[in-house]
This record gives sequence, C-alpha cells and structure tokens, in this order.
Amino acid sequence: MLMLKFLIEKECKQIFRHSFIPKLLVIFPLMAMLVFPWAATMEIKHINIHIVDLDHTSLSRRLIHKIEASTYFNLTGLSASNSQAMKGIESGKADIILEIRPDLTMMISSNAVNGVKGGLGASYLAGILQEYAQEIGNEQAPVFAPASLPIVKVIEQYRYNPHLNYQIFMIPAIMVMLLTLICGFLPALNIVGEKEVGTIEQMNVTPVSRFAFIIAKLIPYWIVGILIFTLCFIVAAWVYGLTPAGSFLTIYFFAAIYILVVSGIGLIISNHSTTLQQAMFVMFFCLVVMLLISGLFTPISSMPEWAQAITLINPLKYFIQVMRAIYLKGSGIIDLLPPLGTLLGFAFFTNIWAVLSYRKTA
Repeated sequence: MLMLKFLIEKECKQIFRHSFIPKLLVIFPLMAMLVFPWAATMEIKHINIHIVDLDHTSLSRRLIHKIEASTYFNLTGLSASNSQAMKGIESGKADIILEIRPDLTMMISSNAVNGVKGGLGASYLAGILQEYAQEIGNEQAPVFAPASLPIVKVIEQYRYNPHLNYQIFMIPAIMVMLLTLICGFLPALNIVGEKEVGTIEQMNVTPVSRFAFIIAKLIPYWIVGILIFTLCFIVAAWVYGLTPAGSFLTIYFFAAIYILVVSGIGLIISNHSTTLQQAMFVMFFCLVVMLLISGLFTPISSMPEWAQAITLINPLKYFIQVMRAIYLKGSGIIDLLPPLGTLLGFAFFTNIWAVLSYRKTA
C-alpha cells in the first residue's frame, strides 16, 4: 500500500508538471459545455423560403403573413412565376419554394442537397399549411353543426422533455463525450510518454508489480474524471438550468465505472504504442468511431444493421443511454441493470488487458 501511495503521488506530479494540462482540464470542459449544446442541434431554423403567389387573394396574403410570423422561415422572395423562384434555389438564396395556386392548392418544392434541412423544412411548412387549412375550415363551417357530428380533440403531452428542447437531450451526452476525450486521451499518452523520456526503464527495475503499476495509473485519471464531471454539472445547472431528474449518486456510480473503461482503453493503446504520435493517432481513430456510432447525434435505430451490431461493443453507447435516462426520466440503478452489467464487463476486460499488455522487463 505504501508503494502504491508513492506511485499515485508520482502520477499526480506528472499530470501537474506541465502548466498547460491543468488549464486544459478546466478550459476545455467549460468551452465545450458553453458552445456544443448550441451547435450540436438537429433543430432547423432560419430556412429561406420563396413564395410564388398565383392566387392574389386575401386568403393567400394571410397565409404568407402566417409563414413570415413563423420562427422557422425567412421569406427571401415573392414572385409570380415558378421559374423566377427556381433561380433562387439554383443560386442558394432559397431552400424551399411554396407555390400558391388560384384554387388554394399548394405545391412545396424543397432543395434536397441537404436532405435533413430539406426534409425537415418541408415538414415544418406542411404543418403550417395544415394548421392554416384547419383555421379556414373552422371559420367557414356552418354555425349549427349536426348534434350527431363527433368532436375529436387532440391533446398533446410530451413526456420527459415537455418543451421539446434539444439541448436537454444533448447536454448529458456531451458530458459523456468530454469524459471520454479527457479520460481516454491522457492515459493513452502516459506510458508511451514515459517510454520516450526513458523513465519507464527505471520503473521496470523496481519490484512494483504490473497490477500496482496499472492501478496507480488509473486512480489519478479516475479522480480527474470525477472532478470534470462535477464541473459539467455546475455549468449545466447554472447556464442551462438543467439538473438531473434522478440521483447524482447514481450518475457518479456509473461515471466511476465508465472512467475505468475508457482509461483502460487508453492504457492498452499506450502499452502497445512505441511513440506518442502512434498512440495519438490510434486513440483518435478509436474515439471517432466510438462517437459516431454511439447515438450521440443520430439514433442507433436509424443506422444499418451492421453498424447497430458494432454499437454492442461500444461502451460510449451504454453510458450515453444511462445519462439520458437519469437526467430526463429519473431512472435508478434497478432500471439500468442491463447497461450496468455491460459497463462492469467492459471495465473488467479492458483493465485486465491493460495489466497483461504491460510488459515489465527487469
């Protein structure tokens, strides 16, 4: 235990030996939490729309004003022919064309170069047109409707995210991304860094066991990860007013396990690398793949079957699901037993591999 204490003290001194790393550990999470939730959004706004009004009645003008009042669309042009509107699409000044014909039939033409923007924009516009048609129908309906006519009233109720705020969905996942980047990259550069400067040779001639050596490498990054997670909680509560519906203890419990997983992956890469450059490229490759197929930005159910199969061995996927469940639904450990078992399995496997892959030559 005394030797382990000295090893942990050595690792902490190595982390804080460079004045830039402690600053990075604070500045990077702060900047990411303040910028990413605004940039990483699937909500499309400020869609440029060009309207072709062939009706020229009060009803068509009323529809145009309704579209202008929407927060999703910017009216960039109003013309009397579809050919003029197409020039706006070709020049990039318009994303959608709405043609209002004399009988008040509508035609929506969407620029599908950006499929997400074109599809969502057309869907938003179709919703506005449907609402407008319902308003006109109610105004022109007979005053005395038959008593037998059924009345259908739809009441919408959104669970867990009642205001449909995409930031609430993204912030817990961004916290996991930050934890993965920091607690994955730093351990990946640790052992290979000692190889390059030659200090690893001094460790190899000591009676320190491989297990104690790897444990001493893991504990400082485990502490750093918990501190970074706490900083993210403070920023989320102070800037976005977002606090978990579940327990902080449950989050910290899962975070403690997940940090061991990603730190173990970093140490495995560091053990098998001979240079810092090699370790950085391998870790960067692994993290990019993990992020893209984790469900961070796109639903896993929308991926091809072969990609969904790969996500089964991606620990990032499970912790993102856990964070969103705790933050949005208030789930407890009993509700999260399947991902808990998977993360424990990953932690055991990666750290045993890290111990075995460190070759101590005396």
